[in-house]
Amino acid sequence: MTPVLVAASAYGADLVRRVGHADLVHMVANAGAAGLEIRRELFDGPQDLPALGALIAQHGLFAVYSAPFELFGADGRFDRARIDLAMDEAGQVGARYLKVSLGHFSAASDLQSLLRYVAQAPVEVLLENDQTPQGGRLEPIVSFLSLCTGNGYTFGLTFDIGNWHWNGVDPDLAARTLAPYVRYVHCKGVRHERGKLRAVPLEAQDTDWPALMAYFPQGIQRAIEFPLVGSDLEQVTRRYVALLATV
Repeated sequence: MTPVLVAASAYGADLVRRVGHADLVHMVANAGAAGLEIRRELFDGPQDLPALGALIAQHGLFAVYSAPFELFGADGRFDRARIDLAMDEAGQVGARYLKVSLGHFSAASDLQSLLRYVAQAPVEVLLENDQTPQGGRLEPIVSFLSLCTGNGYTFGLTFDIGNWHWNGVDPDLAARTLAPYVRYVHCKGVRHERGKLRAVPLEAQDTDWPALMAYFPQGIQRAIEFPLVGSDLEQVTRRYVALLATV
C-alpha cells in the first residue's frame, strides 16, 4: 500500500496546540495513514517526545519530524546548534526523517561541515522547498543539491507541490528537475484568494497533482498537508488518505 502520512498542521495550529500531537495519533491510525508528521512549531510547552514516539509506534505508524529551522543561517553559515537540537528531538521521537529547509546557502557557505554532519547523523535529513525566497526558489536548491552530489553525498528532498507557487516557480519544471532527489512529497492545492495564496485540499478531479506524482517513483511516501476540516475529522482524514493512496 502506498504510504500516506498526515502532517499535524493539517488540523490547524489552534487545535494541535490545544490537544497536543498525542491526541491525533489514534485518529490518524484509524484513518488508515502510515504515519504522522510532527510539527515542532505547533508545540505548546515542553514535550515528552519518547512517550509520543512510543505511542506512534504502538499504533503501527512512523514519524517524520518537521522543524522550522534552516540549514544555513542569515550569515550563510551552517546552523549546527539548531540542527543539533532538532536532530536530538527527532531521535527522541524515533523519527524516520528530520525535515528542514535550505536557508541562506551561498558559494561562501561551509558545505563540508554540513556534509560531515549529515553523513554521520542518526536520522536522515530531508530538505524541503519552503515558501521563503531563500528556500523556495529552484536555482539555489538545484545548486545546493548538485554540489552535495559532487561531494559524494546525495541529499534527499521533501517536495512540496504547493510551496513553489509562493516564489512563482512552475511545479512541473521543479518536479522534472528534482525528481532524482525526491524521497517524500507534501501534497496540497493552492488557490488565489483576495490577493493571497492559500493552501486548499486536493480533489479527485484535479489533474495537476497526479501529473507531478508521475515524475517520482511509484508508491513514494506522501503527506496530507492541506486543511482537514469537518465535524468528523477521522472520516475526513480517511477520505483524503484513500485519495492520495490511489496515485
